[in-house]
Amino acid sequence: MTPQHPMAFVLLFALVAALLAGLAWSTSLRARRQRAASEERLAQLERRLAEQRAAASRAEASRAAAEAELRASEERCAAALRGSQDGMWDWDIGSGCVELSPRWKSMLGFEAHELADDLAGWRSRVHPDDRPAFERSLAQATAAHAAPDDARFEHEMRMLHKDGSVRWVLSRGVALRRAGAPPYRMVGQDTDVTPIRRVLDVLQAVADGTAGAVGEAFFPAMVRHFARALGLDCVFVAECADQPATRVRTLAYWAEGSLRDNFEFALAGTPCEAVVQGGSACFHRSGLARMFPREVGWEAYLGMPIVASDGRTLGHLAFFHRTPLGDEMLVDSVYRIFLARAAAELERIQALARRPTGASPAGAPAA
Repeated sequence: MTPQHPMAFVLLFALVAALLAGLAWSTSLRARRQRAASEERLAQLERRLAEQRAAASRAEASRAAAEAELRASEERCAAALRGSQDGMWDWDIGSGCVELSPRWKSMLGFEAHELADDLAGWRSRVHPDDRPAFERSLAQATAAHAAPDDARFEHEMRMLHKDGSVRWVLSRGVALRRAGAPPYRMVGQDTDVTPIRRVLDVLQAVADGTAGAVGEAFFPAMVRHFARALGLDCVFVAECADQPATRVRTLAYWAEGSLRDNFEFALAGTPCEAVVQGGSACFHRSGLARMFPREVGWEAYLGMPIVASDGRTLGHLAFFHRTPLGDEMLVDSVYRIFLARAAAELERIQALARRPTGASPAGAPAA
């Protein structure tokens, strides 16, 4: 072997070592890069996972809020139905079964188990005189070839309460049908409109009774027809006897079934004081004599001011009753038109009384 051979071996070894070192460095670099890329992908996956978890949490919170709102809505709806005057019904036309809601039955004074859920039980509560028209309306709405508008049922009728009284009910429903087929079902609701009917009856009765009355003749007609229409024990209309008002005198006074002599009285200690001096309506449904000892024997009171065109209180209309009164007495539409008429008549009478001749209306009440 030549002397140069060891040197060549050394050089060869160094070259191999360098190559191996370079390969190791390159491998390490690739490994670092791969590790960095893996870490970046892992970080991305973790971010995505965190985002998905946050989205899932938001979705769960939204779902919980939606469920809570749904429960609240259902509770509000149930409360509204419980407090409503409407009674729901559902008629399966094929079987004849009629599902009457507990509210429908209670509207007529029945417990849920006391009235059968069938067509006979439903129709039996309709007043006999109103039953034929009710049957015709139902037949029209459920006719096989009824037009869409005719498939809607709306009928006002009298229904029989468990206690024997009569209630006015507005019944509305719609017939359900499949394309080209006769109706198979009708659903609807009934509303007790008795207070509304009573208001209309009172308005009609008082309007008819006072239609031909003018001047001071209007006031006796008004109190008489209000007393009769509302079934009241005492009704009077009065004008202020002084200003500022401390006393009033009646223009017409109805008590215990007939017109009585007019009288004058002091407002102090009476429920009329707040009406005349305050210029606003006052209602005591019961316990009147406990609040106003002067009114012994009377249980309920409703007073309403008679207001002139210029805003002055001219007097008032007062109702007294020996037993409690219900809130239906507060329907002011019953009184508004007649109070305006009373104000006009009273202003006219007072204007005539102020004429220079000093003439006063015939039949004017005594002080």
